Amino acid sequence: MISFDRVSKIYPDESVALDNVSFSIEPGEFVSIVGPSGAGKTTLLKLFLAEEKPTEGDIFFNDTNIHKLGKKSINDFRRRVGMVFQDFRLLPGKTVYENIAFTMEAAGRTDEEIEQDVPHVLDLVDLSSKIWNFPKELSGGEKQRVAIARALVNEPDVIIADEPTGNLDPVNTYDVVQILKKINDLGTIVILTTHNKGIIDSLGKRVIAMDKGRIVRDDKSGKYYI
Repeated sequence: MISFDRVSKIYPDESVALDNVSFSIEPGEFVSIVGPSGAGKTTLLKLFLAEEKPTEGDIFFNDTNIHKLGKKSINDFRRRVGMVFQDFRLLPGKTVYENIAFTMEAAGRTDEEIEQDVPHVLDLVDLSSKIWNFPKELSGGEKQRVAIARALVNEPDVIIADEPTGNLDPVNTYDVVQILKKINDLGTIVILTTHNKGIIDSLGKRVIAMDKGRIVRDDKSGKYYI
């Protein structure tokens, strides 16, 4: 479970990025976080990943206060979170297989695990035929599916998809959203940030709407409106 308990983030110039934010995400939930630019979505993610510290309040993951962990424990925690970005962040000089294997190697996985798990996650995102292709040989949608496979391969408890369809056309957007739903159906928490109203309406999942550093709506109606 993820829990934000009265979390605020105030920067040295006194700008308020988050203002007394509290919410919880239960195991297996799919939660979309929406709001205009500057609403606090990015800050929320940075605080959860312990890239920044809150000015006030606490953030818990399975009853552990993230910001009281030591450096090694923080790194262990981050391995339990898979990240998917808008700009893919694939290594151009490595094949699809190597991009995913590289993530597994960094997590200390064995060669045998890599050889077994890479094809498995590529099958999950329907990209088995592209295993030896380089990123430049892939479409935008295929690159994002590789990025999702890479985020998923170390079996994280949480997948964070930060505007994952921002660079994609409607067909590839649909495919990516279906894959995220499939991952969630397997029991992984999915946190999605997006400006895409169509995605939110098609999901029908819980929506947390933010504005000016505050949560202005939190419900399960699955509608984008703020």
